[in-house]
Amino acid sequence: MSNKTKNGHGVQEEIHHKNPAEKSWLAYILIHYRWVFVCFFLLPLSLVYDIYHLARSWVIFKLNSAPKKHDERVKFVQQQVREWNQQGRSTPMCTARPGWQTISFRQPKYKKTLFNVKVNLMDVLEIDTEKKTVRVEPLVSMGQLSATLNPLGWTIPILPEMDDLTVGGLIMGTGIETSSHKHGLFQHICVSYELVMADGSAVKCSKEENSDLYYAIPWSYGTLGFLTAVEIKIIPALQFVRLEYQSVSSLDEACRVFQEQTLKDENNQFVEGLMFSLNRGVIMTANMVNSAEPGKLNVISRWYKPWFFKHVESFWGQEPHVEYIPTRDYFHRHSRSIFWEIQDIIPFGNHPVFRYLFGWMVPPKVSLLKLTQGETVKELYENNHFIQDMLVPMTTLKDALLCFEKEVKIYPVWLCPFKLPMAPGMLRSPSGKQEMYVDIGTYGVPKVNNFHPVETTRRVESFVRSVNGFQMLYADSYMTEAEFHSMFDHTLYNQMRKKYDCDKAFPRVYGKVSRAARD
Repeated sequence: MSNKTKNGHGVQEEIHHKNPAEKSWLAYILIHYRWVFVCFFLLPLSLVYDIYHLARSWVIFKLNSAPKKHDERVKFVQQQVREWNQQGRSTPMCTARPGWQTISFRQPKYKKTLFNVKVNLMDVLEIDTEKKTVRVEPLVSMGQLSATLNPLGWTIPILPEMDDLTVGGLIMGTGIETSSHKHGLFQHICVSYELVMADGSAVKCSKEENSDLYYAIPWSYGTLGFLTAVEIKIIPALQFVRLEYQSVSSLDEACRVFQEQTLKDENNQFVEGLMFSLNRGVIMTANMVNSAEPGKLNVISRWYKPWFFKHVESFWGQEPHVEYIPTRDYFHRHSRSIFWEIQDIIPFGNHPVFRYLFGWMVPPKVSLLKLTQGETVKELYENNHFIQDMLVPMTTLKDALLCFEKEVKIYPVWLCPFKLPMAPGMLRSPSGKQEMYVDIGTYGVPKVNNFHPVETTRRVESFVRSVNGFQMLYADSYMTEAEFHSMFDHTLYNQMRKKYDCDKAFPRVYGKVSRAARD
């Protein structure tokens, strides 16, 4: 049974009540022994899934067949949109991609009621080494893109580390990486976008062409048009990354060292921090190089290697340490452990015996975990899990970490700096000039006694708004629509909605990302 209540903020939440008799023995096993299902079913299935898709991508790229098929696929998208127009535009549109295939924790409810448009665009189209760009379709993943570019000696300036993150998701939502303090967010390395609009027309936009639409697309969550292709900058990729670990033993020291390393004009292509408690952390800085010192190479992608965050923790309390990691290994360093979420799924997964015997199958696909979790496991996560990325000004880092300590006390905490250029769009610096921000990533089980998924999240959201910060759209948002509008600048977005006749064609962003719109 269930009932809906107002939580006092105008945010509706659904409360489930189940008697023990209602919980089957299967549900009990899925909660307490989920690792059995993951290890013996999802891990092998995930491995087969990965092999198939990487092989498919490699064959299509080598045969150069994707560019020939791309136009046909775009025309199919246009045909569906025109059919929707002919049917009277009665229901807004969205992509037909199943919700379980996305990287976010939730599945969207709106796909069940909206007009679903199939956008099956998943290939690398062209690499132009003279222009230093790569043209891709929106469902190309980061793992797929790095596997294509790195053997050719190229990479994109910002390559978010989770293998299954897609280009489209990183634009329509957002994307960040440890090079973002140099290059900005994922949207800032995109040269142009190609879209199918509400009337079925195909439009290209860039800083020089349809620039207003170009700046409005990021963070619009597919509510201005259907993305069909993206042109992204590429840069030379050297063979290794020289990575230096620096231990910090207080909150003040962590904030000071992190800010100093981020603001250095030279070197430090990559900056990252992991806090293992409020006063214990490791700050990492890295640069691409072409050679490694003898005895200092660490191939962290090998199946028997420890999870990267555990490896980092081993340097706390030590003198600064340097090692070299293959570049692609560095780009996907958190993929094997899904940052640190895998420790709640396979508690013994970092044990040497497990790594040697089964590490070659890790990680399970996030999409398959979602597909198979069931209502009981979902309810467990709902009430005992907190997954958020909050973007706050660098100057407020200490206060933000104190806020997360008070509200959730989840560790490790991920720190990733990024510059926010002054440009039109949903994300705008209130100062009117470029500013340095920090992504604070918290993923796991809260260790505080008063955790409540709605009230706790709302308090954190309130803090983030108070310091002129932003919440990543993939995560649970309990903000009211007015609060959401105060966080994100909708000025240009609203203009584009009107210009391209989107009101009946697509939901608004809030209507797709609020907690009420997600299962």
